[in-house]
Amino acid sequence: MSKAEAIAAELAPVLARHAADVDATARFPHESVAELREAGLFGLLVPTEYGGMGGDLTDLVAAAAVLAGSCLSTAMIWAMHCQQVDAVVRHAKDPLRSSLLPRIARDGYYLASVTTEPGKGASLLTAGSAVVDEGPRVSVRRDAPVVTGGEVADGFLVTMRAAPDAPANRVSLVHLDRGDVNATIVRDWNAMGMRGTRSVGMTLSGATPREHVVGEPGGFRAVATDSMIPVGHLTWSACWLGAARAALDGIVGVIRSPKRSSSMDPAGDLVRHRLARSRMELELCGTYLARIRDEVVDARRAGRALGGYSFQIRLDALKVAASELTFAAVDRLVQLGGAMTGYQRDAKVPLERHFRDLRSASLNYANDRLLTAIGTLTVLDGAGRLP
Repeated sequence: MSKAEAIAAELAPVLARHAADVDATARFPHESVAELREAGLFGLLVPTEYGGMGGDLTDLVAAAAVLAGSCLSTAMIWAMHCQQVDAVVRHAKDPLRSSLLPRIARDGYYLASVTTEPGKGASLLTAGSAVVDEGPRVSVRRDAPVVTGGEVADGFLVTMRAAPDAPANRVSLVHLDRGDVNATIVRDWNAMGMRGTRSVGMTLSGATPREHVVGEPGGFRAVATDSMIPVGHLTWSACWLGAARAALDGIVGVIRSPKRSSSMDPAGDLVRHRLARSRMELELCGTYLARIRDEVVDARRAGRALGGYSFQIRLDALKVAASELTFAAVDRLVQLGGAMTGYQRDAKVPLERHFRDLRSASLNYANDRLLTAIGTLTVLDGAGRLP
């Protein structure tokens, strides 16, 4: 067990203690996030020379799965922050790199992602609003329908069109410190699941130094393909898997109890078949996640670019498969638990919350969009081979 995973295991009971109230009131999990900051996990991916833990994606995936077993909202908040940190570590230049990374490691500076925009759907690699060059600074005015943790974030990584006359696909990634912008909440978050993420709608306006562009101006595609997309798919999948594993373990605990209902008798074939199917779905998800994680980690260690049709298909397939398999497993567990154990909001095992939270997985960068991309690439790449 890595240091990060061990820390996550120690903090898991804290997240579990607050998870029900966070969900019921749709509030930000302040207590749990404070514990993650205090433990240094907000700086997990920050190199040690900047005061961070110097962890890698193997550490991140393992810790995310552990945390998600207690509170998926908290785990996703943290995982998406780490996704932004990875982009800064790999693509920011000084002076932003040397000033921001120590703040993340020392203070738990929380970076939120701003990639959604009215009128463009979920297209990550395009932007409508443009930065305006004002000499040493650039000004930003941005509407964002969904910003996870936007109310409390210390800073934002925002996708913007590189200039007013630039095409929509020439996008820059801009760091905005909260002290430099007017951040206004324009839509509340009252969702079916993932309620603690507080993924509010926001308007951001202000100015930031030109050096706060992460990567090359107009070069966000390189940042996305190297960092944001692979880290996002890996961590989201790990979080969903962790929540589903917790659901399965919870039901197994009930089944082992002498106080279980007769409908959950482990001697029954239907009970065993449902358990088997759920376990198989999570095994498939976990094995494929580990395979793609290792592929990304190995490429980074070797200094190889992440590219090619086959890799992109596998990466997108991970997100689609993980979102579908984990939800299917928990859906089956709800059926196994029945009206009292599976469907009640106050049941000992929070299957109802896991079910609602995991229903969002296929919508978090919609599977329909990814399936279209996979199909397009399959025309070019064919069936592929065992990697």
